[in-house]
Amino acid sequence: MKSRKLRRTRRRATVITAAAVSAVAGAAMLPVWSAGASTEAARPEVDARTKATFQQLADAVFTDRTNALVDRPGKRKKQISDGFSGRVALSSGTARAEGKALDRLTDRRARLARHGEKYSKADTKVTLDRTRVNGRKAVVAVTETTTLTYKKVRGDEPRTTGFQSQHELTFQADRRGQWRLTGIREAADDQLAVNQPDAPTVETTPSPTPSTKAAANTTPSSPRAEITRPAPAAPKNLTGGEYDYKAMAAYAEKHWRDYNPDYPSFDGRGAGGDCTNFVSQALKAGGWKHVPGYVYDYTRWFGNNEIQSHSFVGVNEWSWFALNSERATSLANVYQMDVGDVLQVDFDRDGSKDHTMIVTHRSAQGVPYLTYHSTNTLRRSVASIIASYPNAAYYAYRT
Repeated sequence: MKSRKLRRTRRRATVITAAAVSAVAGAAMLPVWSAGASTEAARPEVDARTKATFQQLADAVFTDRTNALVDRPGKRKKQISDGFSGRVALSSGTARAEGKALDRLTDRRARLARHGEKYSKADTKVTLDRTRVNGRKAVVAVTETTTLTYKKVRGDEPRTTGFQSQHELTFQADRRGQWRLTGIREAADDQLAVNQPDAPTVETTPSPTPSTKAAANTTPSSPRAEITRPAPAAPKNLTGGEYDYKAMAAYAEKHWRDYNPDYPSFDGRGAGGDCTNFVSQALKAGGWKHVPGYVYDYTRWFGNNEIQSHSFVGVNEWSWFALNSERATSLANVYQMDVGDVLQVDFDRDGSKDHTMIVTHRSAQGVPYLTYHSTNTLRRSVASIIASYPNAAYYAYRT
């Protein structure tokens, strides 16, 4: 997400879908252990049945988070994770933390409703990727796949939105061999899932400085976009122009979780992520042409499986190239965006942009829906982004 030095090493993206169910998940029934049943000695065993319960508890935790966003007038659905006790359960501290997380997500649901958005149902599935055990500590990596169904509030919402997210869960065993979930960490470079209760972690690094090989006037600044409705009219001609905006949207919606092997993935590389790389691919699919040159010259733009310019993969560098080349212009309001337009976010408002997304759908009521990588997400509304990060700075671009 952030600006970065280009790395020549190549890494294929490995996105595990909900269909790739771990073999240990075959233990379909929740083990029935009472709180005092275990009398294990010093080193607890982590067998297939225990791993299956780790997975089931992870599924319960993230399902609880998603359920907090679903519109259920008059009541909140009972927490599934409360039903775990005995050999594998939440620690008291994690139980309190999750309770607070659900309160924050309930507040987010209310903010979404004020923006005219609700969800009628949700489906969350968690697959277990791997388990590392060291004595009384187990670190469990899982992939969450969630689909939310839009409730028809305005009448022309898309049917669903979805995302995939990777998490690491830490379990600690007591002297009786009972495992307690003590920590949950987002394993990706960012935390941009709609059911993620906390703000994304943003590096406190200074804004990137353009290379001396690029002239000073090649880094035009973009004005912040308003986030209020209604927005002034800014119609976009989607057909007959130089670019194929439908092709941009089709590419993004095809590869939002099934990464294109013709490009490297920058997920999991620290201060970055694959967001801008993914948006650049979609723009290229819609007709943006390469401008070859040095990788660090922000007036150049190119990317393939072997090499990518900083402007192809870096958030701030992309904006400098797009505005300088006049392939994009700034929009005054995020609700003016249409298919093929780009939204960038500065979460901590430090002047350095953090994340890039592309619009792949716009409702007749004027709501743009965004698709992006790094927490791979399909058709998340701009209203949902604003409701989740109301204090961020937003930058909207007409492509």
